[in-house]
Amino acid sequence: MERLAVAPLVMEGWARRRRRARQLLDRHGFAAQLLRLYGALLDVQERAFLATLDDAPSPSTLSLYVARQAMKDVAEATVAVGPAALAAGVQERLAVCDPAAFVAAWLAGESQPPVEQYLARAASAPVLEALGPGAGDACRHPGGDTGCPRCGGLPQVSYLSESPEALVSGPRMLQCCRCAESWVHPRMTCVGCGEQTTAKLPIFADAERFPHLRADGCESCRRYIITVDLRKDAEAVPVVDELIALPLDLYVQERGFAKITPNLMAIG
Repeated sequence: MERLAVAPLVMEGWARRRRRARQLLDRHGFAAQLLRLYGALLDVQERAFLATLDDAPSPSTLSLYVARQAMKDVAEATVAVGPAALAAGVQERLAVCDPAAFVAAWLAGESQPPVEQYLARAASAPVLEALGPGAGDACRHPGGDTGCPRCGGLPQVSYLSESPEALVSGPRMLQCCRCAESWVHPRMTCVGCGEQTTAKLPIFADAERFPHLRADGCESCRRYIITVDLRKDAEAVPVVDELIALPLDLYVQERGFAKITPNLMAIG
């Protein structure tokens, strides 16, 4: 009964991501390979999400569940449409390593090689999203005060939306890189270190190519995050639109800033 009750809302969420990926693919040829891979992963992730709603796996066995439920399909999608170097890396690592170990390291917030982290993120994201508040029981909380209030993961992307009240600015939201939870964060405050001095919080943008995207940097910690302005493009989906910010990422990184959390496709 729970699955039937949430199905319409769930399906629309996945449909919006697919729809937006297709729109961006038509507009931004430079990101074509990344968006095609992302589209293929969405099919895998949606199946894993719905299976998790049915199975309700225990947090104590989550790394094994993710490895069995989604890892094989993530690998097949990557090999089929992903960049050659990433596809080869995925095949090599899965041939000699335990995939559940990749997932356990990601859930624990541990550093690991790029291919292992890619596999762990892609396979565990829909499971953690489906678990909702229960995701926190399966994760360690490396983000501290700046991390996700649900699972402790670091923020992946920031976004701004319209306020329902006239003459009132909408909140600035952060979205978790692990479980996709969103939470409010002060506008003029660094996501990484809490710096609030306006002069130390530069904003980088390319209004001509990406009018709804910007990079919010911090001179104190030398980190940044991509912000998606939904007021300028109501069809945008933050986690999808962040994928096309690669030229902006490169521009900011050339100036000595590091992204708080590189997106899933950064290794491709």
